[in-house]
Amino acid sequence: MKFGFTLPNNFGVADPHQVVELGVLAEQLGFDSLWVNHHVINVGYVHDRLGQAPYHDALITLTWLASQTQTATLGTSVLVMPYLHPMVLAKEIATLDHLSGGRITLGLGVGSLPEENEILGSEYQDRGQYSNEFIQVLVALWTETEASFNGTYWDFENVVSSPKTFQKPHPPIVIGGNRGPALRRVGQLGNGWHPLGLSPDGILKRLPVIRDELAAAGRSVSGFPIQVRRDFDSTNSELIDAYDEVGVTDIVLSCNTGDVAEIRDTITSFAETFIDS
Repeated sequence: MKFGFTLPNNFGVADPHQVVELGVLAEQLGFDSLWVNHHVINVGYVHDRLGQAPYHDALITLTWLASQTQTATLGTSVLVMPYLHPMVLAKEIATLDHLSGGRITLGLGVGSLPEENEILGSEYQDRGQYSNEFIQVLVALWTETEASFNGTYWDFENVVSSPKTFQKPHPPIVIGGNRGPALRRVGQLGNGWHPLGLSPDGILKRLPVIRDELAAAGRSVSGFPIQVRRDFDSTNSELIDAYDEVGVTDIVLSCNTGDVAEIRDTITSFAETFIDS
């Protein structure tokens, strides 16, 4: 089992250097991967939690973290595609993949905060189709010398996007979501699954949908990462074993607090108990 740590860039820590320092410590403690959260504005449940407190930018935080770490995988958990443009993101991720030495995993999701979509002027009702095309455009830009695409939201021919990514053919794309459309997206377009908060039974219940989609696409679940995101609280050896039995490859852990000292103690204690030095 691999273990990841989600930085509290979304919990109102005033100094972003402290956020990054927690990631550096987690790498030193033996965590395999480090992740950042993504929202653009404080609205809805984000505003309920933070008010005016900062929610630090995902990719800027991840870039700074890349410069301070050496070995851990660096991931987004998850970028909300309807808030973004795939051509811009393709260049940002490709550049960061080079700067980090090929350590990027791109977690993507469709989002679930309609107030934010409305303010940003982005898709909500049709966010699924938008997101499917978004992923296809990313892959085309990264893998084709001159990329072409014809869809509802993007239509272009012979577009050159450079640099290509350091990892070939491109960084792993892991898809967030627990419902049917997301599971089908995982199997059709993803290189892994990044669900939030599912129990081992919940994983087992949903895996057949992903396996069916993978099979239809001529792909296999073998070597396909399943990265469950959950809180440190109530994560114990029995639960870890149960996840392992149903095929989970990574547990990505977070603390629901912006208390830096508490987070430091939590990740240190967890590492001493569960991570081999």
